[in-house]
Amino acid sequence: MNNKSSDCTEILVGKAASMDGSTIVARNEDGYGPVNPIKVVVHAATDQQNASFTSITTGVHVPLPDHAYRYTGTPQADQSDGQYEEAGINEFNVGMSATETTATNARVLGYDPLVDDGINEEAMVTLVLPYIKSAKEGAQRLGALLEKYGTGESNSISFNDKNEIWYLETAGGHHWAAMRIPDDCYAIAPNQTLMQEIDLTDSANFLGASDLTDFVAQHHLNPEPGHFNFREIFGTHSEADAYYNTPRTWYGQKLFNPEIDQVPTSQDMPFTRKPAKKIAIEDVQFFLSSHYNGTEYDPFGTYASGTANQQRKYRPIAMDRNQASSILQIRNGVDDAHAAIQWVALGFFAYSPYMPFFTNINDTPEDYKNTTTTVSTDNVYWLEKTLSVIIEPHFHEYVEAINAYRDACQSYARGRVEATDNAVADATDVTDFLTRSNAETAGEISKRTHALFDQLVKHGLNLSMTAWEKGQNL
Repeated sequence: MNNKSSDCTEILVGKAASMDGSTIVARNEDGYGPVNPIKVVVHAATDQQNASFTSITTGVHVPLPDHAYRYTGTPQADQSDGQYEEAGINEFNVGMSATETTATNARVLGYDPLVDDGINEEAMVTLVLPYIKSAKEGAQRLGALLEKYGTGESNSISFNDKNEIWYLETAGGHHWAAMRIPDDCYAIAPNQTLMQEIDLTDSANFLGASDLTDFVAQHHLNPEPGHFNFREIFGTHSEADAYYNTPRTWYGQKLFNPEIDQVPTSQDMPFTRKPAKKIAIEDVQFFLSSHYNGTEYDPFGTYASGTANQQRKYRPIAMDRNQASSILQIRNGVDDAHAAIQWVALGFFAYSPYMPFFTNINDTPEDYKNTTTTVSTDNVYWLEKTLSVIIEPHFHEYVEAINAYRDACQSYARGRVEATDNAVADATDVTDFLTRSNAETAGEISKRTHALFDQLVKHGLNLSMTAWEKGQNL
């Protein structure tokens, strides 16, 4: 069985909870180690009669529909163990983020064990996103595949279109359920089984495996008769959850509901909440780039006087294993031809800016798609990873410059989105126009990143312990 997994952090924001009426599905892809080069690509729509997919990790063989829709993705540069396309938006403005690693409890796995030859994270986007026209359809297609072929991992997967967000959790080798996130709520997913009360008779808001209720009843898995709490039935409530997972939910809910008093290790925090104020893209970016900022648990100890033990107590959101962060934004109030934006940050997100990719495109910028497996500052992934090596030993010395760089890139990106929205009506070929607009935006952000790299390297060279240029004598 392939044991590779990504321990990620995800936030979902319903259209009535977001500041501009967008649906937002956003997730950090945190790899199994600090190095896992990622690129940003777009796949053209394809006619593919009699096509099939065979996983190089599990061997599962899946027939495919005769037509695949255009879609974006953030796959691995080295695909020797699978594509791992992770996150993207297709030509029908449907987003998919796969996956958030979760856990099924040992009791359930005794009756429905994970399988060696099923559909795992590496294949999910490839098998689903090119073939769906709505978020709900995404949950239905993936769920049917899981029931038929099984999976070797426990995961959650999210889908959004301009109206809805659907969140799916696997349970054991063949079971699953999905829920529609309420429009006026946000939800945070930190590597746990999180859905609570579900009602499979309410198909407008819940979906599940065809035998889910029978499976639970047959094996006496429900500790609360009269309820169907998915978290209680299928999830875990371990000490590891309390220190590795729940603090991330605590921090997100502290940001978006500061009026609520909770403790980081609580196992009872609700999955969905109505935010105290509506949430903007910048708020999502801050959360996904955060490390318990302003609390005693910040490993950088920037603004709070936490002890060394407190600063290392909980797993942060921004960390060395950050690889790619995607914010899938499907906007309302603009034409469908330019409503979908995939905001992408590569590297270590505490230092990296987000690039807004309009997804109705036919190509991606060269330094986002040419990621190599060896270090090269000619691509954005390695440029950002190299910056993190330079910054971390001198974080407090560099943090003001880093924050100024990220803020300036964020403002620039906002302005470019608006400028593109305003100009697209005059384009004769919208797809070509958006492709060129992305290239211009990415070019400027990369230029600013190289300038920061130049600045920090030159400054760092003056910090050597062997320097004698400041009046010292041999």
